[in-house]
Amino acid sequence: MNAKNSKPKTHFGYQQIDPKDKSEKVKYIFDNVVEGYDLMNDLMSFGIHRIWKRVAVEMSEIRPNSFFLDLAGGTGDMVKLMAPRLSHEGTAILSDINEKMLVSGRDKLIDLGISNFLSVQIDAQILPFKQDSFDVISIAFGLRNVTDKTKALNSILDCLKPGGKLIVLEFSKPTNEMLREIYDIYSFEIIPKLGEIVLSSEESYRYLAESIRMHPNQEELKDLFEECGFENCNYENLTNGIVAIHTGTKPKE
Repeated sequence: MNAKNSKPKTHFGYQQIDPKDKSEKVKYIFDNVVEGYDLMNDLMSFGIHRIWKRVAVEMSEIRPNSFFLDLAGGTGDMVKLMAPRLSHEGTAILSDINEKMLVSGRDKLIDLGISNFLSVQIDAQILPFKQDSFDVISIAFGLRNVTDKTKALNSILDCLKPGGKLIVLEFSKPTNEMLREIYDIYSFEIIPKLGEIVLSSEESYRYLAESIRMHPNQEELKDLFEECGFENCNYENLTNGIVAIHTGTKPKE
């Protein structure tokens, strides 16, 4: 192929697609699963995702007066855990690029009696906030769906206050080879069938498995954090690396 005629590509699961098409494809996936999203998370992870999120919240070291932004906030799990830790001087913002997911999360939080938060539909790659706005920004199980991860991380870095922290909770690469093989079978054979039974959406959960495999591993994502200008970059493997929590801070000077 002539290099002059080649177009940039990005991953959508195992597919190579035009970057401008990814957001619409991801929207279609989440529009299809929003009604049973929480139930499927519980079934797929045997409820362990709740523990992973609590660990991420603890690692955030959020303070009562913090300004907190949750990206790709889905049905509100991270804000549900963070908001009660904030005083009237702090702020929690639930955000998602998908309107249906955002409405579901907002309504769930209100039903739980949580009122000290705002909700806004935004793209993580182009955050509409002033520079140095947030003490903590989190993104749980959402970064792998972002078309341009570097662009998103740069936007996040810009919006963090100096010394502010980014927390990324994401599926990663299991550290044990035997577990990796079992996990592959579970991800590609069991989870899509579960998606079909619960939500009549096997393709959505096949995309989930594929997107996990195409996501950068622990060291690769740490390197990307550092390339984008974050300091104190580190990660902690949970459940033998099935997921990892990545952290990085914005330089103070």
